[in-house]
Formats: sequence, C-alpha cells, structure tokens
Amino acid sequence: MDKVNLAQKFSLFADRWSPKVVGDLNDHQVKVVKLQGDFVWHHHETEDELFLVVRGRMRMGLRTGDVELSEGDFFIVPKGVEHKPSAEDECWVVLIEPGTTLNTGNVVGERTVAELDRI
Repeated sequence: MDKVNLAQKFSLFADRWSPKVVGDLNDHQVKVVKLQGDFVWHHHETEDELFLVVRGRMRMGLRTGDVELSEGDFFIVPKGVEHKPSAEDECWVVLIEPGTTLNTGNVVGERTVAELDRI
C-alpha cells in the first residue's frame, strides 16, 4: 500500500491525451492524463468513465449539450454515451474506469493508446 501524490505523478510526463495508470481498484484503474485541444467523438459500449478535474478547465462534449468542468468537478459518462473531451488550455484529469477501457472507445486512430504506461 503506497500513498500516491497526484502533483508528483503529473510532473512525470508532458504528453497529452495519453493516460497513465497510477493505481488499481478492484477491476478498475486510476489514471492520470493531461488534456489540451479536442479529442475525438467516441463512446464505450460497456464501461462508464469518471473524469475528475485536478487542474484547469475542460469541456465534455455531449450530443445533448456540453458540460463545463472546473478544478474539483467530476463527471461520469455512462456507457454507450457519445462524448468528446476538450480543453482550451492544459487540463489535468484523473480517470477512474475499468481496466479494459480503451481511451478512444469504439474509434481506433492516431490517438488510441492500447498499452498504457504505469507510473
């Protein structure tokens, strides 16, 4: 059992849209990711995703209307819901989701990260 310091973990990488695993919780993983710019529209057939904003602001694009998130806010995207995260400036996010979750869901492309680094 180890304590995890989020600021220290975020200091270990600069790349964006590439989640890093920082912990395991039953069949879920705790991940950290830096966002900036627009991601791709996608959904996850069988997984819900929790986005917790640690630093900055982000927008969760939904077909039913966007949700703005600030530091300390979290949002759960239910399985099957199409979404597109974005951030004008760099945003630090903690993700909690099943270990099977592919970052781009049903869309495989240049931003897909199939094998996540563990930091």
